[in-house]
Amino acid sequence: MDAAGSVGLGAPVRNRDTLVPLVEVTATGHGRTWSGERFIDTAIGDRMVYRGREAGRDGDWHRTTIRLTDPETGLAADITLRTIPGSRFLRSQVRLVNEGSAPLQLESVSSLTLGGIVDETGALDGLTLHWADNDWLAECRWRQAAFREHIVPLNRSAHGHEGRGCFERYSQGGWSTGRHLPIAALTDDRTGRAWLWQIESSAGWRYETGEREGAAYLALFGPDDAHHQWRQLLAPGEEFTTVPAVLVGVEAGGPDAAFGELTAYRRRMRRAHPDHTALPVIYNDYMNTLMGDPTTDKLLPLVEAAGAVGAEVFVIDAGWYDDDAQGWWDAVGAWEPSASRFPGGIQQVLDAIRAHGMTPGLWLEPEVVGVRSPLADTLPPEAFFRRGGLRVTEHGRHHLDLRHPAARAHLDRVVDRIVGDWGVGYLKLDYNINIGPGTETGAESAGAGLLGHHRAHLDWLGSLLDRHPGLVLENCASGGLRMDYAQLGVVQVQSTSDQQDPWRYPPIAAAAATAATPEQAAVWAYPQPHFSLDEIAFSVTGALLGRIHLSGFLDRMSPEQFELVRSGISVYRRIRPEIRSGRPFWPLGLPSWQDTWIAHGLRGSGSTLLTIWRRESAAAGQPGIADHPDRYDSDCTVDIPHLRGHDVHVGTLYPTTAHSEATWAAADGRLTVSLPRPDTAVLLRLTAAPSV
Repeated sequence: MDAAGSVGLGAPVRNRDTLVPLVEVTATGHGRTWSGERFIDTAIGDRMVYRGREAGRDGDWHRTTIRLTDPETGLAADITLRTIPGSRFLRSQVRLVNEGSAPLQLESVSSLTLGGIVDETGALDGLTLHWADNDWLAECRWRQAAFREHIVPLNRSAHGHEGRGCFERYSQGGWSTGRHLPIAALTDDRTGRAWLWQIESSAGWRYETGEREGAAYLALFGPDDAHHQWRQLLAPGEEFTTVPAVLVGVEAGGPDAAFGELTAYRRRMRRAHPDHTALPVIYNDYMNTLMGDPTTDKLLPLVEAAGAVGAEVFVIDAGWYDDDAQGWWDAVGAWEPSASRFPGGIQQVLDAIRAHGMTPGLWLEPEVVGVRSPLADTLPPEAFFRRGGLRVTEHGRHHLDLRHPAARAHLDRVVDRIVGDWGVGYLKLDYNINIGPGTETGAESAGAGLLGHHRAHLDWLGSLLDRHPGLVLENCASGGLRMDYAQLGVVQVQSTSDQQDPWRYPPIAAAAATAATPEQAAVWAYPQPHFSLDEIAFSVTGALLGRIHLSGFLDRMSPEQFELVRSGISVYRRIRPEIRSGRPFWPLGLPSWQDTWIAHGLRGSGSTLLTIWRRESAAAGQPGIADHPDRYDSDCTVDIPHLRGHDVHVGTLYPTTAHSEATWAAADGRLTVSLPRPDTAVLLRLTAAPSV
């Protein structure tokens, strides 16, 4: 039984030898048939035989479960594939049950495999790899290379074997996206065919692609032993279910079309919540503003200004609990308001937020307890991450294990007090340490402990929303270091970065829609009173096609500056129905970190929204800039293929101060935008005339 025959996502199969089993499993004592760096060609996967199939429906979703078994060990595998008719995405998850008489120790299990991928000529030379590096302050950095740059031809016929290597990316520790995004693609640039995948795990993931019998294959995994210290012992009768993975396949349109389908999938799979349609404007006091030092006197002027500019949520970020002379970082855990920061009580500020028509929000880092917190001694030792019998400490913090009832009860009390008693309607949930491979309980491996905590954490988040249906949860991990759809399937908003330099934010803002739906991807806009009008508009414009996170000392601005910010917020509130339904595209390609010109758009049913950045401050001094003086041109031409052949009206939504001009060439589907001043940006609306 092979994967490609079941997936049906446009992969032209060269021959059956190029295919891979529907599931690949390594277990102690049952490794691979060909040793190397690859996690395919497993002995158990090779032995699996078909024993049945079952189909059903879960609402709009169609479900097919393929049942396999290994005659030697008695390990049974149920591969459940879910899709929606008419879509181009497939979600896969594997359930293993030990039906044998002896225990099995799993070391890796695939969530989804696919073989037989070739270009239009039936070869591999036309395939391109796309992957995303991720780091603090430098998220969503997409890269691409020819498949053959990483998977070189080895002349299999001369050696009788495949190569031993592959192209792989994987996570490390508790920051699921601390190194890379769990998303990548293969494309055939000549036809526009694309295969795009996503792994949904906060507790370890890995993907690999390589060559098998002259075709490319793909294998997606959750945590494994080699990379995440994950091992799972299955006694007879016990079972294990993998993390989910999804594959998108499109016949044309390349990465843009594939990401459009992935966006549709993400909107289908996530937990329903009114925030996904309301998209209220969020003001947060942290970035380039109070920076973790809130007080009543500092907050009240910001609250008044944020309400006047059009914000609908006001978040008091880190520091509201800080009453410790030695600092709050390693003393957190109780989450009680500071008496010295709020002499009249924190309710005075929360009431002021409500009086100005906004929902109050608070920052919280629930999974950690500072080493100096009383809770470090009062909670039982089993409530914390441990390895080798010792409690884990990282950057002055211990890590709670939410499988333990005492840890969960503590956090339930905290949230029910903040939300139920104080009336807070928005929680920014941060995660600022990478705790390493996980926690060991008894004979459990560290990676299995991390996966267990991760699943308990998701269950806890869901329970908060069950008890407080209107509560909005933001997922933050030092910006975007846990930006995965295990988290985003439950929470409503995703922090995209902690980047404080407005000139370096555009490539993150433009590519954020690859990692999250536009309506979940929160982008900072932090205009300041010392900014010029162009700088204010540049900062605000970059957030208008995502989820706006407004900050800055708005209370100190001149009337002209304040009006420029207010008008941007007004535009956002008008276009947010299009944000929540639009599909992203990138007419200049996915941005590179040093690009001077960046373009990101949302394609809707009635019109197209397009943001264009011209940034030279960030590009100055970058390698290669001097070799490309054209990058400093004031004009930029972009391709808009879906509007080719149409008469298009181009309107400027924001800012009018950019003095931008746009020329549309209908026959070519090309838009030329002029931004006469460097370090400016503009949001345009493109409306096609109705067909006659």
